[in-house]
Amino acid sequence: MSSLTKDAQKAAERVGLTSDKIVINGGKALKGRVDVRGAKNLATKAMVAALLADTPSILRDVPDISDVGVVTRMLEAYGVSVTKLGNGEYRFDPSNVLKAHFAQIDALAGSSRIPILFCGPLLHRLGEALIPDLGGCRIGDRPINFHLDALRAFGAVVDKSYEGIRLTAPDGLKGANIELPYPSVGATEQVLLTAVLAEGVTELKNAAIEPEIMDLIAILQKISGYEHRALFDRNEAASWASAALATGGDIFVVGAKQQELMTFLNIFRKVGGAFDIHEDGIRFYHPGGALKPVVVETDVHPGFMTDWQQPLIVALTQAEGRSVVHETVYENRFGFTDALIEMGADITVHQEGLESISRRVPRRPLEQAAVIVGPTALHGADVEIPDLRGGFSHLIAALTADGQSTVTNIGIISRGYEHFIDKLRLLGADFVYEG
Repeated sequence: MSSLTKDAQKAAERVGLTSDKIVINGGKALKGRVDVRGAKNLATKAMVAALLADTPSILRDVPDISDVGVVTRMLEAYGVSVTKLGNGEYRFDPSNVLKAHFAQIDALAGSSRIPILFCGPLLHRLGEALIPDLGGCRIGDRPINFHLDALRAFGAVVDKSYEGIRLTAPDGLKGANIELPYPSVGATEQVLLTAVLAEGVTELKNAAIEPEIMDLIAILQKISGYEHRALFDRNEAASWASAALATGGDIFVVGAKQQELMTFLNIFRKVGGAFDIHEDGIRFYHPGGALKPVVVETDVHPGFMTDWQQPLIVALTQAEGRSVVHETVYENRFGFTDALIEMGADITVHQEGLESISRRVPRRPLEQAAVIVGPTALHGADVEIPDLRGGFSHLIAALTADGQSTVTNIGIISRGYEHFIDKLRLLGADFVYEG
């Protein structure tokens, strides 16, 4: 058993999944309603922010996903009392913060990359922080040097040890002028979480401005103890939208909002998908007729999110003509297409990207491009999930394909998609979950 599979099984167990395999009979349109809670990329960071307060905090609409479980146990390891109040509402009491044993943190860090964001708050509260080996999805190089450089700018001392990376702040943390070499979401969050209690003024240039960043700022403005309802998960919403398009279905995503999905909605419509905006959500559906090819360039906000391209590519295998997806954020995010090709898709990955006179996003040395030619009939296959977003894309492909597919390593999906097995049932998917 690979370590990736072990991580997936651990993730599955944290949210009540007992198997790591699902057998899907594809070719059936998904129809019905699903709910989306707070964003994975906000809720876990908001939980870390509770460390900065001197009174308890309340966070609402927290999704029941394994990454939330990891952060919960990390907070508890540091003495924060975490109470589930029901219906996605959590209470965090940081009044008894204490140093954690390395073994506890090391055991938890293997399945998430959130521990790096504990550094600033822990330096403020305890004067030191330890970063063990970090987990998370295997989607290419995700260096932490942006984080460490920012922390050094605040006055942190970084030392490597056999345990990992140890940070101390012998003179406390001071405000700093920081310019990121790339508008990294994680590094921006690191600066924000560190700056709020640092002595003096901090100025951050080239910051990420994703909606989840803005929501984290709203939380940090309340710090002393906060009450907050998390922004909806736009990645999950876009994934279900792509599933509706690929399977010829009709899915109402309760909780989805137009404003945060504007860029995705523009592309969804260009491909030939239809949507209706409602006060309580968005209906995504295939209106009939041929889907159209598109050219997409991923980028930081307000561009097309890198997390959106993977599920969309499945739908693009059913479009008439040649689509191109330029991935400019991560350098190894097309590994999931191998399984799609095995299922019959016509996809060519260009490892060094493609030149184009119509490009809007500046080329980056790490970028790749995928050319998708369709429509192609997908057929069932045995698939092992490689990462979170790619994994959900494999589920969509299996649901779209004719015949039976066996998808393993599905525990990884529970890192970011709440109760996805139950939601597939609600949408009428034909499958057997061996749990």
